[in-house]
Order: sequence, then C-alpha cells, then structure tokens
Amino acid sequence: MSNYGHTGLSASTAPTSTEALLRHFADLRDGTHGGSASRQGKERAFRDTVPLLDPYAREALEDIGSHLLLGSGEITATGVRRSRDGGLDAIWALTWPEQRNTGIAPITIHAFYGAGFHHPHLQGATVGQWPLNVSTPEQAAAELPTLRAIAAADLHNLVFQRDYRIIPATVRGADR
Repeated sequence: MSNYGHTGLSASTAPTSTEALLRHFADLRDGTHGGSASRQGKERAFRDTVPLLDPYAREALEDIGSHLLLGSGEITATGVRRSRDGGLDAIWALTWPEQRNTGIAPITIHAFYGAGFHHPHLQGATVGQWPLNVSTPEQAAAELPTLRAIAAADLHNLVFQRDYRIIPATVRGADR
C-alpha cells in the first residue's frame, strides 16, 4: 500500500519539484502559458524564459565540464531563435575533444516551443522532454536539478553511443 499523501505536506506546501508540473497542468487546463492564450503571447513568455534559464543551464553543464571533462569542455548557447518547424528554441551545448573526435552529439539542453505545441518543453540530445514553465528568476533557479538531470542523462547516453573513454575524468582515473 502506498503512503502517497501522507507526507505531512499540505497542498500549499507542495515540494518545489512539483510546482512546475502544477503550473504545466494548469496551463493545459486553462489553454494558457505565461498568462497568455495567444501564440504571440506564449512566444513572448518563452523569449522571457530563456534568459532566466541561461545561468542555470550553464551551471549544469559547467558542473560536468569541470568535474568529468576536467575543464576540457566548451559551452555554447544559441539564445532564442526561430526553429525549423516555425516555433522557437534555444540550445546550450557542451562539447569536448573526445566527443568531437568520435563524432557524437554534444551534451545538450534544448528549450523549445514547437510550432504545434501548446507550451514549451526541455529536452536533451538523447533524453526525453520535460515541461518548461518558467516566468520568474526563482522558478528558473528551481529548474537547476532538472537541467542537471538532463545533462547527466545525456552524457550517460553519449557514453553508450561510444564508450567511457569520452570522459576525461574516467580515463585519467579521477574517479578513484
């Protein structure tokens, strides 16, 4: 038998990790995103979200770059741009010599609001999608664990596309 609902938390003290999902589900219910029902308003909300998310996306990638890639990585960011499908997107990518030499994708955090989508999402190069519903600096900061999870899962999947030797810290024995 599950103990769900028996944590002692009331609905008003929901864990931060569920707040983005609650905003997401409310948007689905209400047909809105960022307080707007129009595509134009939703795109404006996405354009406002990307700069809020930027320092946290970079931090998630810098964590891997510093500790696993031993400083050999390079982070690039596109900023908001029009995507091929007519929507909007922004990409943060972490590349490093071993990854480039083997021809696999970089570790990627991809924020996108597809042309046919109701609201934006996050994904990695090799991992699934998460709801993206951010409109304040505090909400952006709360996404850091998700961004770290995307980056870590992406790196894990990239290792399986090649092997552990794409990770400098593992090759050099920093894991011991």
